[in-house]
Amino acid sequence: MTTPGTLGDVPDTSPPPRSSVLRALVREVGKFGTVGALSFAVDLTIFNILLQAGVETLFAKTISTVIATTVAFLGNRFWTWRHRAHDHMARQYTMFFVLNAIGLGIGLACLAISHYGLGQIWPALRSPLADNVSGQLIGTAIGTLFRFWSYRRFVFRATSSTTEGNTGQHAERHAATVAKPSTVRDSA
Repeated sequence: MTTPGTLGDVPDTSPPPRSSVLRALVREVGKFGTVGALSFAVDLTIFNILLQAGVETLFAKTISTVIATTVAFLGNRFWTWRHRAHDHMARQYTMFFVLNAIGLGIGLACLAISHYGLGQIWPALRSPLADNVSGQLIGTAIGTLFRFWSYRRFVFRATSSTTEGNTGQHAERHAATVAKPSTVRDSA
């Protein structure tokens, strides 16, 4: 039998189980995906409206992406990563757009390679369908991977009280558990 203050009642001070960190990450990815799906729908709709109106392909993609980015910023800031640090909205907004511009560059590169590069060889790649596949599907998929990583790392950073991929609930519970036994040990 162990008595208070002995080695037997020392709490587990290990980090939260991997499964809880993984669940938190899956929730983040789900929310990010939902915001992304809404933004994608906005992007796709505006892009195709502009193409039908005769706007040049790359310019149409740039306009649709800027509008969709605003929708994405608001959704990610106020829903996906609302539990993360929000110290300076202007800095976040600027960083979000800079990183999104890199993501836009990825999408535009896919579209340009298909439409202007490979389209010289295969004219079918200059069609609106081919533009949607290269710019909207392939470019968006690659850009989305970059965006998730960069937004999470640089824009919506974890606060000092939370661990990476954690909502803070486990960190607070863990801190309370660690603090209790040390007081008992000190008084013994």
